[in-house]
Amino acid sequence: MGGMKVVVLCSGGMDSVAALQWAQLHHVVAAVISFDYGAKHNPRELPFAAAAAARLGLRHEIVKLDFVNRLFASDLLTSGGDIPDGHYEAANMKQTVVPFRNAIMLSVATGFAESVGAEGLIIAAHGGDHAIYPDCREEFMQAMGETMRLGTYAGIQLLRPFITLTKAEIAAEGARLGVDFSKTWSCYKGAAIHCGTCGTCVERREAFIHAGLSDPTAYTDTGPLPLKPAPAASA
Repeated sequence: MGGMKVVVLCSGGMDSVAALQWAQLHHVVAAVISFDYGAKHNPRELPFAAAAAARLGLRHEIVKLDFVNRLFASDLLTSGGDIPDGHYEAANMKQTVVPFRNAIMLSVATGFAESVGAEGLIIAAHGGDHAIYPDCREEFMQAMGETMRLGTYAGIQLLRPFITLTKAEIAAEGARLGVDFSKTWSCYKGAAIHCGTCGTCVERREAFIHAGLSDPTAYTDTGPLPLKPAPAASA
């Protein structure tokens, strides 16, 4: 199929590997870009991003952002504290936010996209990206997309094909596209196998359950899933 020439952001997680598979069907993928910014789970997830690109015969670039781990405060980073356990919408998950991460990654990827003659940049943002993360919110993404368009000769478009989908719907779509989810990584702790209890593991486990799919992931702990927290009372 035709479509536009695009660069795909791929971390090696469920959503972005599915988005890469989707992009290969609907567009012309010029390259895949990943970022190594010192997250505890980068060593686990990035090889899956590389493998996903290699399976499709695509150029893959890993960009090192060493300054993030050195200068930014976040428990997601190796320089930060322990990854919290619990539901992914719980307030303690704010500890895992890397300040302005999506803006930094999208800025670098936009310059790269224009340099390789692409017209669009695909990110696997989805409807379940929570309000806890300011740089996942719709207002931010709209403004960032406009900035990308205005700041490039090519008018690079920010494409979010999964934005109306839940994580479970992405799991279902990925399965339909033939994605092998055993070759994706979610756990923020970055140990040898998924912990099963951190926010991203909880989100991953829920996604397969709600999609009615068999979960191919090995988890250290498959105890009861935490309940979604009640909405905070407005001040």
